[in-house]
Amino acid sequence: LHSTERSCLLRELHRFESIAIAQEKLEVAPPSPGQLRHVFFHNALPFVGFGFLDNAIMIAAGTQIELSIGVVLGISTMAGKYCEFQNFLFSCPSSLAGYVEALASRLGLSIPDLTPKQADMWQTRLSAHLGKAIGVTIGCILGMFPLLFFGEEEEKLEEK
Repeated sequence: LHSTERSCLLRELHRFESIAIAQEKLEVAPPSPGQLRHVFFHNALPFVGFGFLDNAIMIAAGTQIELSIGVVLGISTMAGKYCEFQNFLFSCPSSLAGYVEALASRLGLSIPDLTPKQADMWQTRLSAHLGKAIGVTIGCILGMFPLLFFGEEEEKLEEK
């Protein structure tokens, strides 16, 4: 981070900490259903993008590895799926996660307005984890679209 970014982050952390200290003495109401929905979508949308990229890249790359290296080495489909080259590709979608989150914030996905105590409540954590799990599931389902294009290639291989 640049020095201006570091100072901005430090200032926000101090502000967050001072709010948390002040609210330790207060009884805070649990987050409203609207706030929990906001937390859910705030966590789900980036994971939809991550799941989509992860599955699409792994299907496309895995198929190409199987069709090229798997045929040359004479290894089975399952062995091709666990090929070391494909394991290397697992890092590609992970490195794209930051870009997905940046795109989500550019699209107007704002951070939920919660107090520090509300952000630490079990309802908020549950909503965030459910958002991530459901988001990545939807993304993985959407990321299966490369399978629509592989039927013809498999038929050609069977003919050979």
